[in-house]
Amino acid sequence: QVLLVESGGGSVQAGGSLTLSCEASPRVLDRYAMGWFRRSPAQDKKFVAAINWSGSNTYYSDSVKGRFTISKNNNKNTMYLQMNSLKPEDTAVYYCARKVWSGNYTYVGGYDSWGQGTQVTVSS
Repeated sequence: QVLLVESGGGSVQAGGSLTLSCEASPRVLDRYAMGWFRRSPAQDKKFVAAINWSGSNTYYSDSVKGRFTISKNNNKNTMYLQMNSLKPEDTAVYYCARKVWSGNYTYVGGYDSWGQGTQVTVSS
């Protein structure tokens, strides 16, 4: 069983920063690529960022590139999403997920385990 629990969401003004955490069950972060996705009301989950099992490679959507940083600490079984220069368009529920498909990191269907999500609200 894979358990993923997001935390760190909240409300922040535009231009502010927020750090999300994803606590994972053991033997996940050091063996699987992981991703962050977000979902706005009435929308499908959309790719935000991903990181490979070793942490040596990271990937970002164009909308967050240069503002968000994905990282992880395998010893702590925790993955992070540092979000800077937040915009109202970043408002969404953010999910962490485990990747099992070998293809494109942006494909939501390539992830098989998901957390419950954490709400991020950015006001103008």
